[in-house]
Amino acid sequence: MFKPLHNYVLLSRQEEETKTAGGIIIPDTAKEKPVRGKVIAVGDGIYENGQKIPMSVKTGDIVLFAKWASSANEVKMDGTDYVLIKESDILGIL
Repeated sequence: MFKPLHNYVLLSRQEEETKTAGGIIIPDTAKEKPVRGKVIAVGDGIYENGQKIPMSVKTGDIVLFAKWASSANEVKMDGTDYVLIKESDILGIL
């Protein structure tokens, strides 16, 4: 299994709803990439001023991350698409 380094987090994207609350089906061409993901693996954290800063997220958490995250890298492993992102680009845990 892949183990991210430092403050990186490996996510699998969680698909968004394909239908609105009013029942309108959203076509594939109008969909955006999901900004919600499940944490698959986390790094050990980083050191700042000689002290280790632990990670705030853990494996299994569902998180919301920045749509235009500067650190986001698309990764494909064993036929599955993942996102490798810095923890600082995660907006919150759902």
